[in-house]
Amino acid sequence: MTEALRFIMGPEEPSHYDIFTHAAGPEGKLPLTSDMLMNLPSGDLFGMSQNVGMGWKPERLLGKQVLILSTQGGVRGEDGTPIALGYHTGHWEVGLLVKEAALEVSALGGVPFAAFVSDPCDGRSQGTTGMFDSLPYRNDAAMVYRRLIRSLPTRSGIIGVGTCDKGLPAMMIALAAMHDLPAIIVPGGVTLPPTAGEDAAKIQTIGARYANGQITVDEAADLGCRVCATPGGGCQFLGTAASAQVVAEALGMSLPHSALAPSGQPIWHDIARQSARAIQWMQANGMAMRDILTDAAVENAMAVHAAFGGSTNLLLHIPAIAYAASCRIPDVADWTRVNKAVPRLVSVLPNGPEYHPTIRVFMAGGVPEVMLHLRKLGLLNVKAKTVAGESLDDLLDWWKDSERRHVIRKRLQDTDGIDPDEVIMSPERASARGLTSTVTFPVGNLAPEGSVIKSTAIDPDVVGEDGVYRHIGQAKVFTSEKEAVKAIKLGHIQAGDILALIGRGPSGTGMEETYQLTSALKYLPFGKHVTLLTDARFSGVSTGACIGHIGPEALAGGPIGKVQNGDWIEVCIDRNKLEGSIHFIGQGEERFGPETGAAILAARPMHRDLAADPALPDDTRLWAALQAASGGTWRGSIYDVDRIVETLQAGMAALAGTKRETGG
Repeated sequence: MTEALRFIMGPEEPSHYDIFTHAAGPEGKLPLTSDMLMNLPSGDLFGMSQNVGMGWKPERLLGKQVLILSTQGGVRGEDGTPIALGYHTGHWEVGLLVKEAALEVSALGGVPFAAFVSDPCDGRSQGTTGMFDSLPYRNDAAMVYRRLIRSLPTRSGIIGVGTCDKGLPAMMIALAAMHDLPAIIVPGGVTLPPTAGEDAAKIQTIGARYANGQITVDEAADLGCRVCATPGGGCQFLGTAASAQVVAEALGMSLPHSALAPSGQPIWHDIARQSARAIQWMQANGMAMRDILTDAAVENAMAVHAAFGGSTNLLLHIPAIAYAASCRIPDVADWTRVNKAVPRLVSVLPNGPEYHPTIRVFMAGGVPEVMLHLRKLGLLNVKAKTVAGESLDDLLDWWKDSERRHVIRKRLQDTDGIDPDEVIMSPERASARGLTSTVTFPVGNLAPEGSVIKSTAIDPDVVGEDGVYRHIGQAKVFTSEKEAVKAIKLGHIQAGDILALIGRGPSGTGMEETYQLTSALKYLPFGKHVTLLTDARFSGVSTGACIGHIGPEALAGGPIGKVQNGDWIEVCIDRNKLEGSIHFIGQGEERFGPETGAAILAARPMHRDLAADPALPDDTRLWAALQAASGGTWRGSIYDVDRIVETLQAGMAALAGTKRETGG
């Protein structure tokens, strides 16, 4: 035996060769009837055989089947120790929720099934080629979830358990498409912050801070070790993961006060059991997703998102959920209208003014507490139905006087010394504290289709007394995030610069997140005096004068792809009116107005280094093309099959015509 085989095959174990070639099979009989044998498809009958083959008792086969889907990742031992790691803490413990839900389904006489589609971690992917698969993964996972649902034809309801940036939106998209089925989302909760240390957002800047002499190697190592203080749950800030949980509850897809629960704790476990009971109630009362997800529910989600100050990534996900639910897809005008009408009420990482972790938002009352304020302002569609079996109005009446609300809010005061009304504020208090609405959509000769900025997260120190952020500066242009980060670390980016990162939209990178840049600028002293422009997108925790989603993207011929080093750019963001502009206004010593700038840009060639990333996978290139044919990022990067088929047919017809003309 060679050395390789000796190492791989290991020592001989003769007992392993005592192999059985048949077995008696499960005891009992399938609960079959003549009618079943005559009328059921063979798949239903064989499914019963497989169910008892896996150990299910034959006498319990006829209960209603409930499919529990989740984003579970990794393999945990019974004591919680890792056997194989997951990609992130967000999906590390959700298997426990699956177990609780399954046990409750079984106790109610049902038959639980479970299937898993794990998800990537945007934090782990930052600055790597893994980011090329981040947003496209959402569409892929939603398709797989839908295929799994359809592949169990006997299912009567769906429980979806998910937590983080792409897995939870994918789950919501998939369940939204199940118009005729009862379905519910169980948010996977949040991880706790360390008693002494940094949150998961700030910790991602240790490289930039070390390069600028702000921390030592030992400090970075110590802080990095303690940042995920508990092993499960999404990050401690209101990024995309937490915002998606909030939106699921606001849509009525999740039970009241389920978003942002602390992973692993008893109240978190109980949400899974409650959700299993909700599915049974929906089944018994003929309630399905089409009853929950309506245009009114989408409006509610947008309003709650604005009140929380949620991640700009939800501008990609909410339209996709609406499309899957056959609801009206909100456009830029809708987002602007909602954000102008709805006050921001939540003080939380990363927006402030006080940087409370998400667990404190849960303790302060979470989504229903925010909704109480919005209802009082007349900003909610309170007749919308929810998976709790009640209208939103009835649900909020219960919440207002519930023991749960009063006890948990008091515990926040008693344990952390935090007034819950300073975390989730009344509109009057929020106004007095200077909280402004969330999102602005700047336009201009560099963004004729629009762009996005979380204007509430611009540092107040650089905003005028009139609430307007103004910056005229010269562009420093980069076509890769790696080079831009390197420039920051080497001190080549300075206060007053306009940092333009181009060619990083869907066609260039799959629309990567650029949190390496935004986080570095946030935690470096000069960063608040730099404006970032890009056709990429941002992490939900990004802050500062960072403008993304610029359209058209550079590789689709957008003028942002024609910006050159030294160009003069004017940025104006009115945080009160939620209006803004981005204009090219000068080159060299010459200055001109936006119209002249637009004409000069139109005549310019594209930036000489502009190109899709050479490492971009074919899978992502296909995603970029399909979502572009479907309306692009402003329609949520969806797959609109009718539009795609129409585009393909038109293209094939044009190619056929060309061949006929050329004789090819």
